[in-house]
Amino acid sequence: MQQPIDLRSDTVTRPTPAMRRAMAEAEVGDDVLDGDPTVRALEDRVASLLGKDRALFFPSGTMANQTGVWLLSRRGTEVLLDAEAHLIHWEIAGLAALCGVQPRPLRGSGAVYDAAALRAGIRPASPNAPYASLVCVENTHNGAGGKVTSVEGLRAIRDVAREHSLPVHMDGARLWNAAVATGTNIADFAACADTVMVSFSKGLGAPVGAALAGSNEAMRDAWQTRKRFGGGMRQSGILAAAALHGIEQHWPRMHEDHERARELAKAVDGAGGATVVAPDTNIVMIDLPAGVTAGALSARCAEQGVKISPWNASRVRAVTHLDVDQGKIARAGEVIARSLEELSR
Repeated sequence: MQQPIDLRSDTVTRPTPAMRRAMAEAEVGDDVLDGDPTVRALEDRVASLLGKDRALFFPSGTMANQTGVWLLSRRGTEVLLDAEAHLIHWEIAGLAALCGVQPRPLRGSGAVYDAAALRAGIRPASPNAPYASLVCVENTHNGAGGKVTSVEGLRAIRDVAREHSLPVHMDGARLWNAAVATGTNIADFAACADTVMVSFSKGLGAPVGAALAGSNEAMRDAWQTRKRFGGGMRQSGILAAAALHGIEQHWPRMHEDHERARELAKAVDGAGGATVVAPDTNIVMIDLPAGVTAGALSARCAEQGVKISPWNASRVRAVTHLDVDQGKIARAGEVIARSLEELSR
């Protein structure tokens, strides 16, 4: 029996044998008490790549994101961000529950909000309205189909934020993909924000983990916030070793995921009247024809060994990753296209 082709997310990857060896052989210590040497090596590597003073290893991207917001925002204020941001829709209202801020969703003229939308979204000062204390950006943008905001676009957002003395936090869970897709130095992206979160459990194939990077002062406070949120880890070098391996071994081949996303998009676009958002990176969003629901398509594909995710009632998401080779992508494209044709009759 063939194993299912799982395109629900790039988080479904299994550690490779080489990654497992790196984890098994990792030098470890108590990261809360004395510091774990492999964690330190990872944090130094990430800080260097992103051009920041320091980075901290976190159990998850959500915790790292929430820590960034906690550090840079003020309770009882607004956070300005894209209307479809992960921070709004997929972090269980953490902005409100943990950080005491409310999101002010912004929409631009394109797939992702821009500097003009930010400028228009900043409220005039009023004693009766909340004021903003933080701007957030997401790159790549999950809900927009893995779209990349260019360095120029991010700099424009940063400049508007600076005009209003607002710090910027970047949800860069898939910033690795943005750098590969555009050929941009990842530090140039990171320079557009005060704090940057990057994930290791998505395109890099690690089982767990993320990092938050910023200034020495910010990361000193982030260490305490991480512990407050329950993120102090002990012999976490076992996990950090997987992240290091992902950076060194899996990041260089990430362009293959982007190529396979384009192949999948080409195979599916137009099938049964569906339209595909042209992928910048490894996320393929498929908008369904009238009469076909995301639940029905996902179920039909699953019956044939291909797993995709309903995004909303009329859109599904497929994400390419290192566990899906060219042959599997070809098969997945056939199954999805055929299912769309059958359901649209």
